[in-house]
Amino acid sequence: MNKKWWHKSVVYQIYPRSFMDNNNDGIGDIKGIISKLDYLNNLGIDVIWLSPVYKSPMKDNGYDISDYCDVDPMFGNLADIEELFLKANNYGIKVVMDLVINHTSDQHPWFLESKKSKDNPFRDYYIWRDEPSELSSVFGGSSWEYDPLTKQYYFHHFAVEQPDLNWENPKVIEEAISIINFWLEKGIGGFRLDVIDLIGKEIDKKILSNGPRLHPLLKKLNKETWGNYDVLTVGETWGASPDVAELYSAPSRNELSMIFQFEHQTLDWGKLGKWTPKELDFRGLKNILSKWQTDLVNGWNSLFWNNHDLPRIVSRWGNDKKYRIESAKMLAIILHLMKGTPYIYQGEEIGMTNVMYPSINDYNDVEIHGFYEKFVIKEKLLTVEEFMKGVYKLGRDNARTPFQWNNLENAGFSKNIPWIGINNNYKTINVESALDDSNSIFYTYKNLIQLRKNSVYSNTILYGQYELLLKDHKSIFSYRRFDEFYELLVLSNFYEIEIKQPLDVEGYEIIMSNYSDFSNHSLRPFETIIFAKKKL
Repeated sequence: MNKKWWHKSVVYQIYPRSFMDNNNDGIGDIKGIISKLDYLNNLGIDVIWLSPVYKSPMKDNGYDISDYCDVDPMFGNLADIEELFLKANNYGIKVVMDLVINHTSDQHPWFLESKKSKDNPFRDYYIWRDEPSELSSVFGGSSWEYDPLTKQYYFHHFAVEQPDLNWENPKVIEEAISIINFWLEKGIGGFRLDVIDLIGKEIDKKILSNGPRLHPLLKKLNKETWGNYDVLTVGETWGASPDVAELYSAPSRNELSMIFQFEHQTLDWGKLGKWTPKELDFRGLKNILSKWQTDLVNGWNSLFWNNHDLPRIVSRWGNDKKYRIESAKMLAIILHLMKGTPYIYQGEEIGMTNVMYPSINDYNDVEIHGFYEKFVIKEKLLTVEEFMKGVYKLGRDNARTPFQWNNLENAGFSKNIPWIGINNNYKTINVESALDDSNSIFYTYKNLIQLRKNSVYSNTILYGQYELLLKDHKSIFSYRRFDEFYELLVLSNFYEIEIKQPLDVEGYEIIMSNYSDFSNHSLRPFETIIFAKKKL
């Protein structure tokens, strides 16, 4: 195994709009993040993944970029982000920036030029056709938008305001290289590459992801940008399998450090995707997570339950009412003892939950509104009530509510009305109360990070073998990690029904649990234990 610094790292994702508002305009900002570095250092993370802070009209909360080399005034300025890099580095924390190079904003100067005429020098920076195909946008409706001036259609895989770049144009590739090197020269710790599997698309052949040009493009970017720095690169790749992941992340490939794979994230999607949620396929979850532990041999794995596009895991697969603390700890332990780099999404470490706003109008997300228009208004496949059940369970805005720092006005996030509504439970779920309680979810995350980084079990967690136990058990998620020195056994009751304890744990010691005691006869609701044994 070619050991890298990020193998031991734990990454913390910050969604800047919702993390901390320093200037009290209701929107989180970079100075707000700087003010909370001590908190992040206390938690023990050593990498921040920063969602986009570039200039943007914010049609998709910053994932529609109008200037890649400047900061949007709502977040601050270039001096602020350089200060963030410097002060984070003083704590030993690297900052990884989100980079969106599949598409831009329709307000980007390249696109404004591209629209002017068919012979404009920037025309081929984007994908234009005389007639639309049947390809659909991820956010609902057609992927093609008609431009009356030039009488052609441009392609947008996401929102109408997010035209896709034409990666068959060498000039686009050179622009991307220039942008990436601009940030690398400022000392950032790497990139999270948004929907990177789409840049090799071949529209006329209806090939969107994992096109034949994808890996040659990544090799070129690696050679001319991040490959010349000791940085972390993680690609967002929906639909990848372990063998595909190795194409990205095997060291000999010279492409990326790792990818995000989402195979486990669709196990409770129903007939109309996330908008018609169904019960989790628990055995499927165990099999998929375990497959990524055993079958990804020559690459590196990412470990995550949450991000800015996903609902709160304690509300999704835990129990955010009666057993919020126990189930949040259970989910944390299952993930952090696996092989790979763990990612914590802001608020996960204090057990923040999904939100239930009273009206569709209280939601901000372009995806929610796009599919509301499609499924409720136009196609009438769902009633308002049915659609809102999907929003409450799996909608993206669940992750985007303001961070809950304390029980004061606006949860301590801002002294002004926040850009999106605060979750009403902030008076009991917040950082201040978590830090005051030695048994809180926060300290479970902190202890897990230390177990991975600075314990006698570190090497076993990072590089040990993995074996799934009780594969067909309908309630238990159990596995062991082992090498020549230690064996670790994770035993978890994934549900709220007490069950018989099925394993022989004689000779093991308990090194972490989400209950204060242990019975060898039964597992209580969401009870989770890490056992350890030194090999002779």
